[in-house]
Amino acid sequence: MSSSGWTSADLADQSGKTVIVTGANSGLGLITATELARVGARVILACRNVEAGDRAAKSMDGDVEVRALDLADLASVRTFADGVDGPVDILINNAGVMATPHRKTAQGFELQFGTNHLGHFALAGHLVDRLKAAKTPRVTVLSSMAHTMGKINFDDLQSEQRYSRWGAYGQSKLANLMYAYEFARRAKAAGSPIVVTAAHPGYAATNLQSKTESLLDKVMVVGNLLLAQSAEAGALPTLYAATEDIPSGSYVGPDGFKQRAGNPRLVGSTKASRDEAVASKLWDISEQLTGVRYDL
Repeated sequence: MSSSGWTSADLADQSGKTVIVTGANSGLGLITATELARVGARVILACRNVEAGDRAAKSMDGDVEVRALDLADLASVRTFADGVDGPVDILINNAGVMATPHRKTAQGFELQFGTNHLGHFALAGHLVDRLKAAKTPRVTVLSSMAHTMGKINFDDLQSEQRYSRWGAYGQSKLANLMYAYEFARRAKAAGSPIVVTAAHPGYAATNLQSKTESLLDKVMVVGNLLLAQSAEAGALPTLYAATEDIPSGSYVGPDGFKQRAGNPRLVGSTKASRDEAVASKLWDISEQLTGVRYDL
């Protein structure tokens, strides 16, 4: 497929819209928030590290504010959502952790599954009414090429029997994508106006790769220097998925070789990610684990 040629210069005006970006203090989230503020959106930077969020906000032009959000603590997720007033036009579930040592969230979930998937699942669920109050509400979920190595292991979702850094990361990113597809299906079936899209950045240089707390950090830093596209380029699929007129349930990634880099376009995903029975079961279990149910 030929290149779309789409860049941040093609972003439509977002004046009058309220956008929430999780993990907006660095990396892809920082670029995403900066660009949306530049084109007129009111942007809420939802950050675990508020001080880092404040520093990031000072680097941006436009209407931006910082609010505390720890996706690894469902109480923090609820408090953040309760503090959001008025319609939410765009929710971008961007934040995440990658290939960390085995740790648990405040509620005892495996850290990567609990943060990347369950925290965002709860956040969007709490904000459904705020989204429905917007004229053209949209939720964009950040997945990864790593979804291709993921498997939803219902017998050991929290990796208590066996822990693999990359296995847990792959499961969390597959869960992100399946959640986006299932959310889109459920919203459509309910006649909800909420459009749900997903995106992945390809291979982009961010500080996410320096948080694994292992020798891999050094290897991936070198890889970033030699092989990765910039964070600015990596944010393009998210910006495209969050603002362009594309169908609910779309997945956006780079248009280059093996989707590693390039301009954004609609892309496909694995057969496993399209398994509607597994996605429905994952949704039901996510409701049980978080105690959050969506009123679509």
